[in-house]
Amino acid sequence: MKKLLFTVLILLSGMTSMYAQNTQSDKDLSARIQLLEDRAAIKNVVDTFSVLADVKDVDAQVLLFTEDAEVKGVDNDGNVNSVIKGRKDIGIAFSSYLALFETVYHQNGQQTVTINGDKADGINYCYVVLIRTQDGKRIKQTMGVRYHDFFTKQDGKWLIYERQSNFMWTTFDEIQ
Repeated sequence: MKKLLFTVLILLSGMTSMYAQNTQSDKDLSARIQLLEDRAAIKNVVDTFSVLADVKDVDAQVLLFTEDAEVKGVDNDGNVNSVIKGRKDIGIAFSSYLALFETVYHQNGQQTVTINGDKADGINYCYVVLIRTQDGKRIKQTMGVRYHDFFTKQDGKWLIYERQSNFMWTTFDEIQ
């Protein structure tokens, strides 16, 4: 009888241990899935920003930013040379700039993101081509841009609350 009781206790203790491990494993899996979903959502914000710029849909583009967001222009040394604050002013600035061009084309490259709860920051590289007519000539402006974005999750949705835009290089070419 003692042997049977001892065997039952050992089996029960093993089952309890397995249950605890599965519960922990489920929590780990859930956290990893959430991290992947957050990374995908943040990448989507960055890519959607570029697509909306290409079609000049600034009204939709500014909704990717928090109401009090800031867009900063920075130089290659990290010095801030311009600041635009708030969705309204960001929209005005983006509309004015995009209106200068017949064609706008963004191609996003590598991205790194660090997520900490409902905050995140990331670096995204972007190749930008802008075409306009100037003095009767078609001019292609090509730029290499590095965006350093700071994100926040509001109501389950990732938004940009600060964007630092570093236009690292620019070339101009006359085209046909």
